Amino acid sequence: MSTAIRILQGSFGRVALLDMDGPLVTHAHHHCHILLKASGADSAFVVRDGLQTLTERTAVLVNAWEPHAYAPAGNFLAGTVILALYLDCAWLAGIHRQLSVAGHPHFFPHSCVEIGAAIRERADSLALEMADGSGIAPDRLETRLSDLVLAVLEPFSEMRNARRLAHSAPLSTQDRRIRRAVALLQQGAGSARNMHALAARSGLSRAHFFALFRQCMNMPPAVYANTLRMEAAIDGLGAGPVPIADLSGRLGFAAQSHFTRFFRHHLGITPSEYRRKTNVLGRA
Repeated sequence: MSTAIRILQGSFGRVALLDMDGPLVTHAHHHCHILLKASGADSAFVVRDGLQTLTERTAVLVNAWEPHAYAPAGNFLAGTVILALYLDCAWLAGIHRQLSVAGHPHFFPHSCVEIGAAIRERADSLALEMADGSGIAPDRLETRLSDLVLAVLEPFSEMRNARRLAHSAPLSTQDRRIRRAVALLQQGAGSARNMHALAARSGLSRAHFFALFRQCMNMPPAVYANTLRMEAAIDGLGAGPVPIADLSGRLGFAAQSHFTRFFRHHLGITPSEYRRKTNVLGRA
């Protein structure tokens, strides 16, 4: 079973050091996502319908809202420790003005890139500090994180083409019916949704709704809804000592066991382990 070594959550988003030994379902994040191997066996993610390998010399890059799945190769018992960066797009815009386009669906032109010694050294240093367990001061973490992020984004993102990217509108903005469906899903973020009713409220047949949603959003509506639900779960777990059973009910799960299974399928760990291993920085 996968385990969390340490998770840090703050204005930057999340930084997680995860010991992964099993697959994850297809999912997405509203974050800009960088995946680096810290130790263990080589592994892979499915991004853009291709298998992207994760090794000491590569990084896997996932755009905001881009569907992906963890697909460890070979024997699942050979775990991989992964340094996973879930980067808040507003935070990125704050560290460099050209990163204001970090949420664009074409921000990363390539899903797998070969990294050099400078990135490898920064990633290893951050992973070692997280594994140490003695804690990292928030200012020190943000400095280390921004140094690592810029080392990855400057050569491997479209930040240098920010003006061109900013004028390239995502498909999802071009159909009012899908805009309405997205707004309805966001209004009920964190709850189960009846997709047939959602299609009807969008003025579409169920089949047309599913096809158009996938065309515009690059994912089925259920994956989008589950992404919102998962982020609501993570926010709830980090917000304070709310009982997990109460959070489960608030998110629309019929039983806490269903919530635990949903969470584990998306992140690899249980909600209780996520809460136990997470430090929320900057919370009043």
